[in-house]
Amino acid sequence: MPHNSDDKDFSSETQTQVFAYKERLNSWIVARLFPDMQRVTVARFRSRSDADGHVQSLRQLMPEANFVVVFDCPRQKVAI
Repeated sequence: MPHNSDDKDFSSETQTQVFAYKERLNSWIVARLFPDMQRVTVARFRSRSDADGHVQSLRQLMPEANFVVVFDCPRQKVAI
């Protein structure tokens, strides 16, 4: 008997929509900064305080690395 958590029934479009929705929920990004203006997203959070706490932990573990918390503003689709 199939379970409700079985992801095999989702189409790729549905999976994309679910992922996009989850991304919008987690708008606070922790990014690691590298030389030459490069950055890597380390984690996403729903609240700024959670992101700040994660950065504090990362700075203790990796004091030589540079981390920043940024708000990822959702982009609206524009129809032309």
